[in-house]
Amino acid sequence: MIEAESLCKRYGSFTAVRDLSLVVRPGEVLGLVGPNGAGKTSTLRCLAGIIPATSGTLRIAGHDLAADPVAAKRKLAFFPDEPRLFDYLTVRQHLNFVARIYGVADHEARAQPLLEEFEIADKADRLPGELSRGMKQKLAIACGLLHAPQVMFFDEPLTGLDPLGIRRMKNSILQRARDGATIVLSSHLLHLLEEVCSHVLILKKGEKIADGTLAEVAARFSAGETGVSLEEIFIRATGGSEN
Repeated sequence: MIEAESLCKRYGSFTAVRDLSLVVRPGEVLGLVGPNGAGKTSTLRCLAGIIPATSGTLRIAGHDLAADPVAAKRKLAFFPDEPRLFDYLTVRQHLNFVARIYGVADHEARAQPLLEEFEIADKADRLPGELSRGMKQKLAIACGLLHAPQVMFFDEPLTGLDPLGIRRMKNSILQRARDGATIVLSSHLLHLLEEVCSHVLILKKGEKIADGTLAEVAARFSAGETGVSLEEIFIRATGGSEN
């Protein structure tokens, strides 16, 4: 479970996230959306413990992120839009390195299915420089999943993937939610969020505009219409402004 109470993040005099509270339960996939500069990345990074919140309480799988950061971070995985890899470690060595960090004893048994799931098993002895952008993204995600995190944060996870890779990534996210993971997914690809998310949170200028199940948020902004897309809901909720 992910819990945030009155999360605030300031950079000097600028407030990127203001008084944000949310709860995401096991099995739920929350779509985090908003115009450029809405505070989505700051929210994700605070929730994942990458940057400190200015104020507020954050809990990951029951662990207070400020009071017990190591226990909290052992339960989560954060997947940025740009994969961060080591130039001189092969695909397999990346997984071995991550396994040592997290103390995953049976890492070889876990690593091979992940390599096969993300279709990089035949690239196990390649260096990142020999991989395409999409393959690098797959490797980063495989590394993040190796310790079987209960909580996952995805920031634009489909960048660089081909159509088949996109479909498999969506299936992977949905399967892990069905297995009980708690997932937050940030993307400007609103059709993706419609396909995989059970809930949505809309931010604008660092503040929560709407949240709830897709049906609940749609009902709020549909004006009685049926079949209103998430894209149209987003435009109505944010006023169509990118500022």
